[in-house]
Amino acid sequence: MASNTPLRIMGVVNVTPDSFSDGGRFASAQAAVDHALRLAEDGADILDIGGESTRPGAAPVAEGEERDRVIPVIEALAAQTQTPISIDTRKAAVARAAVAAGASIWNDVSALSHDEASVETAASLGCAVVLMHAQGDPRTMQDNPHYEDVVAEVLGYLAGRIELCVAAGVERARLIVDPGVGFGKTLAHNLALLAHLDRFRSLDAPILLGASRKRFIAALDRDGPAADRLGGSIAAMLAGYARGASIFRVHDVAAARQALNIAQAIESAGPPR
Repeated sequence: MASNTPLRIMGVVNVTPDSFSDGGRFASAQAAVDHALRLAEDGADILDIGGESTRPGAAPVAEGEERDRVIPVIEALAAQTQTPISIDTRKAAVARAAVAAGASIWNDVSALSHDEASVETAASLGCAVVLMHAQGDPRTMQDNPHYEDVVAEVLGYLAGRIELCVAAGVERARLIVDPGVGFGKTLAHNLALLAHLDRFRSLDAPILLGASRKRFIAALDRDGPAADRLGGSIAAMLAGYARGASIFRVHDVAAARQALNIAQAIESAGPPR
């Protein structure tokens, strides 16, 4: 059953030279700003700005370099659009600088576990926080991911992170959960999470789904450039929508917006006349 929470599309803006999805096309600040503004015009409700690739095998980026990549972009966007801005980072200091520059959401693929200062920082910032599950570090997470019950284990992990954050002073209403499709998961794990995403509604937090252009799509169809995975991305998004996800992190905003509009119209149609 689809969520009653308002749907939001989060447009991906990678200010990195090694992104899996766009090959560094928006690595310069101006290119990233221009791309983000196009995504806003296409219907993005949130602009997610990231300066460190977390694709499988990616090397970490120094704090100063990551900050130098994202802060000029966030400052420029805050001056040019009313669209809420998210900072995609594992580092507390980068998140703090991003919020000061105009971001209002912290999207952390480590669920605030990578940096020991993150939970305390999240409590002090007062911004919305995305807690995502990932098994292992980006460099090694796809080497041999293993679970006894992936849905139960990811659900339990996120429940624990919520509890820890609330105990540290993060308002529960500001927390968003993400099962982390593609982060330390095999094809079977990803499919299980998508098929049983409705179980995450028990966490009583908005569910964010980031399946756009992920490699599991190619594993089910044919290998090729990440940009060629639009059909699979839309299918995964609509599966998530049907199971209660309400925030969708996507690369192809216009197509995602159209698909969700049609799905909502069908769902809300009255009886035949």
